[in-house]
Amino acid sequence: MTNNGSQPRDVNGAAGQPPLVDPFGRAISYLRVSVTDRCDFRCVYCMSENMSFLPKADVLSLEELDRLCSAFVARGVRKLRLTGGEPLVRRGIMTLVNALARHLRSGDLDDLTLTTNGSQLAKYAADIKAAGVRRLNVSLDTLDADKFRAITRWGDLNQVLGGIDAAQSAGLKIKINAVALKGVNDDEFPRLIEWAHGRGMDLTLIEVMPLGEIGEGRLDQYLPLSMVRARLAERFTLDEIDYRTGGPARYVQVAETGGRLGFITPLTHNFCESCNRVRVTCTGTLYMCLGQEDAADLRKPLRASEGNALLFGAIDEAIGRKPKGHDFVIDRRHQRPALSRHMSVTGG
Repeated sequence: MTNNGSQPRDVNGAAGQPPLVDPFGRAISYLRVSVTDRCDFRCVYCMSENMSFLPKADVLSLEELDRLCSAFVARGVRKLRLTGGEPLVRRGIMTLVNALARHLRSGDLDDLTLTTNGSQLAKYAADIKAAGVRRLNVSLDTLDADKFRAITRWGDLNQVLGGIDAAQSAGLKIKINAVALKGVNDDEFPRLIEWAHGRGMDLTLIEVMPLGEIGEGRLDQYLPLSMVRARLAERFTLDEIDYRTGGPARYVQVAETGGRLGFITPLTHNFCESCNRVRVTCTGTLYMCLGQEDAADLRKPLRASEGNALLFGAIDEAIGRKPKGHDFVIDRRHQRPALSRHMSVTGG
């Protein structure tokens, strides 16, 4: 029997738990979970080339990740996104995907998705679709093979394009995410739009976020999307549309292609007023805001008891501290990252 959300739900025995609402009245319905801090790429805006990864004992097991995600589903989360690092390099990842898919079948979860770099999609696409996942986000910043190698340091563009082919052949809906990098891919956005829309894929452009030391100058990378949009408007007709996916992107319809183009602008125009999201790292650290250091340790209560009472208490206390907005800023006075942790740690 499915649940329309109007009755208390019993997910892993958590009957009658109230929904999560932050101090500003925003219902928390979207959870992003990093299943690993590891990745097979080293993208220049995300990681340093020589990363030190977490010891295995610090990382939640697949069973712990399932229990943690299920606790949030019990508290009203309707959309769950698995991220990394690169989630598909986590050993046994399909065990977790298949386990979480039970919440789709019960009706307690509306959407189970992944964000991936696409490198492993040829291997996993059919299994992901069979589990009940309907759509994926694929991070792809350029269609130039040499430039792709330079951005990712280790990546192979053809491998990613083959993964996208496999995902679409399996029936998965794909959205492409591209980080706007000044002097790197800013000349490619029209081509990316036409390529993505020509294959029936939405495209979202993202401003670079000041997270973690990466051996690159943040100001050198930063390209305001207000400027990008103005340039694109000289070539395309961008019609405002009321379309949302549950995330922070604001979309327009490109009249010439018929496709949707999204903009995620944490710096030029933040998206905090309607934030319904929280993030959990692969160590069980809950970040109530991507752009704030305040966090809550959920691993300790998770491992302290087989029941969820301690876990629910820790989640409630943390959501009660969710801030109104973030502190991202990039300018000449703020050359260092706003936060010391890398995006791969928090979950992309």
